[in-house]
Amino acid sequence: MSRQRLFGTDGVRGTANVYPMTAEVALALGQAVAHVFRKSGGLHRILIGKDTRLSGYMFEDALAAGICSMGVNVIQVGPMPTPAMAFLTADMRCDAGVMISASHNAYQDNGIKFFAHDGFKLPDALEDQIEALIGSGELEDLRASPEEIGRARRIDDAEGRYVVFLKKTFPLDLSLEGLRVVLDCANGAAYKVGPTVLEELGAEVIALGVEPNGVNINLDCGSLHPEKLAAKVREVRADVGIAVDGDADRVLFVSEKGEVIDGDSVLALCARDLVERQELRGGAVVATVMSNLGLERALAELDVELIRTQVGDRYVVEEMRRGGYALGGEQSGHIIFLDHNTTGDGLLTGLQVLAIMKRKGRPLSELADCMERFPQVLVNVAVSEKRPIEDLADFQKKLSSVEQELGNRGRVLIRYSGTEAKARVMVEGEDERRVNELANELADDLVKALGARS
Repeated sequence: MSRQRLFGTDGVRGTANVYPMTAEVALALGQAVAHVFRKSGGLHRILIGKDTRLSGYMFEDALAAGICSMGVNVIQVGPMPTPAMAFLTADMRCDAGVMISASHNAYQDNGIKFFAHDGFKLPDALEDQIEALIGSGELEDLRASPEEIGRARRIDDAEGRYVVFLKKTFPLDLSLEGLRVVLDCANGAAYKVGPTVLEELGAEVIALGVEPNGVNINLDCGSLHPEKLAAKVREVRADVGIAVDGDADRVLFVSEKGEVIDGDSVLALCARDLVERQELRGGAVVATVMSNLGLERALAELDVELIRTQVGDRYVVEEMRRGGYALGGEQSGHIIFLDHNTTGDGLLTGLQVLAIMKRKGRPLSELADCMERFPQVLVNVAVSEKRPIEDLADFQKKLSSVEQELGNRGRVLIRYSGTEAKARVMVEGEDERRVNELANELADDLVKALGARS
């Protein structure tokens, strides 16, 4: 297990049945997490949920075996959205929660991510502690005695708990009656709870992606493929389309006109609503370095600061907690309402946007027209090494030249992938043709400086 680092930007992830996503690693992760989170005295319980991937059964049982071997009990809830697991872990007062999912990836991949007892994802330091424990070889000596082995059981009311929670985030004086909503659940973890909560609030729901078979999660559906949702919205003349991904922690919208609305626009319209109702705690919105410059300008018009973090919704959450901010998210559709939940929640975000539509009596196309989107080009290049960008003297000259040309009407971001031997070059500006040219020029110069990976 020392061949490579286990934890990436969001838990452990990879191809199912290939290291590190093997049953053996899952068992060891279960043991390590049970040991790290086991409290002194009292009951010890860890919650396990999953999305609809075929390999979820294998990892669910392996994790449960590892946890029980350390004298900790397991509660299994079956297919459940990632944000539901964050809520349930805290609501049921468990020592920790485990979600088995590779989010928006194809079914061949899977992942394992953890929540602490308060429902927040683990910080890097705690992941390092778990990984070190696995590599130390100490787990074998830490196993429980025969009479202390934990028990595993399934519960059936978890979906209902989460539905009730979601409904409580929707204003009591409003309902969704009169709204026709197309909901695409990506054949993933929200295939039951998604339609249920919208219908119970009064919406007419046309559900897509609600027939999971273990291998069709995210397959030409969900937030990664909103074109089918857009077509359906136009076909049935719906008021809005909502698309979540396989574990329902991210969401995209489609307006009544069939226009796709991403996370940046959602942040802008939600921030405007919160400002108008004087509920934007902290006076700022947190997003990542990838969010469009147009979001920053739209927020500035509201006298709201945009605080940027590195890519990854957990880094957004960490900054929100540090600064006491209520709203944050990513362009990809991870939107965090920290007054409601501890992580990105696609269904919860859907309800907040629908509430704004109902409260203002305006279509989504008008509400989302609240920011000028700057052309943004992202070029990925394979590189042979990942030297610090600031050490590349010739490339720095080119970078300075591009930044000077763009001035305050554009932006450049150069970063390395956290999981691949690639560099990502992002350029924003007013002229799409010129932005494309500059992004490709920078990418070519970066390859010259670092060498192309064969």
